Amino acid sequence: MTGILGALANVTRLGFDTAPLIYFVEAHATYSSVMFDVMRSIDQGSLFGVTSVLTLLELLTKPIQQGDLALQNEYVELLTTASGFEVIDITPNVAQDAARLRVRYRLKTPDALQIAVAVVSGCQAFITNDSTFRRVGEMRVFLLDDFLPSTPIALP
Repeated sequence: MTGILGALANVTRLGFDTAPLIYFVEAHATYSSVMFDVMRSIDQGSLFGVTSVLTLLELLTKPIQQGDLALQNEYVELLTTASGFEVIDITPNVAQDAARLRVRYRLKTPDALQIAVAVVSGCQAFITNDSTFRRVGEMRVFLLDDFLPSTPIALP
């Protein structure tokens, strides 16, 4: 098993699903270390992150429900002011590509929109933790679960 940075060695533009950003911002116990490496690469300029405006909607839903203004602000700041990250609008061109991808790979509409944005934006890879995206053949799909350290099995 190679680390996430090794897998991303030839990637300059990385599409993002929503969950990896939640894991990073909210310091998820299992995935935050993998996401820290990815986000550090973006901060250092060796990787450029791309996601759709749909991600912002998905990120803000729970903090708005919970009245967590600090978390809302953190998500907005990450996606709208951080260098090395771009939020792409859902244009008619993206919607058409998403429809084709939705049919070809039997994706849900939000998933089709996410991957269509990555394709249209010239991403070489997409990061997620949803194995549904493995069906997509237009680019490499990386699941965070694939980069977790394996736990040795204790023998009696």
